[in-house]
Amino acid sequence: MAATERMVLDAQGVERALARVTHEILERNKGVANLVFIGVRSLGVEIAERLAAKAATIEGVEVPRGVIDITLYRDDLSRAGQQPAVKGTDIPFPIDDRQVVLVDDVLYTGRTVRASLDALFDQGRPARVQLLVLIDRGWRELPVEARYIGRTVQTSASEIIEVKFQEIDGMEKVLLVERVD
Repeated sequence: MAATERMVLDAQGVERALARVTHEILERNKGVANLVFIGVRSLGVEIAERLAAKAATIEGVEVPRGVIDITLYRDDLSRAGQQPAVKGTDIPFPIDDRQVVLVDDVLYTGRTVRASLDALFDQGRPARVQLLVLIDRGWRELPVEARYIGRTVQTSASEIIEVKFQEIDGMEKVLLVERVD
């Protein structure tokens, strides 16, 4: 099966999108007081790290960040024929009454966000949860909406979004890939 691909964001585009949403977060939350970033494993973690670094540069204060693993909260575990690989949640601070920015790479059906919220609320009761995604590709199955979006991309059912980060993939870009038989 061959695939065609189209560049959605290059390295500079990713950087600009993350810089813009960082400023939006700081403006909407009036700074970083009581703010935490929690990345959804796996690429949401990298994005949360970058956002926290940008916010720290702007505000001069470190923003706490954590990692949420949704493996055991997925609604398709009974359909998956293999044992899930749990890598663990790491939130080294209380989230009660905090302003949580939940971070993921691509928003699609909304099922990952639902699982993330279940996992998050097992950790405590935040004052507010705001969703940030690098790419919103549409096709929702659940009533989920991101507050912060790096880029909205219209996709077809046969297309997927691939996010590549330098630290993980040796390249920095976001691709729209269409499967062709």
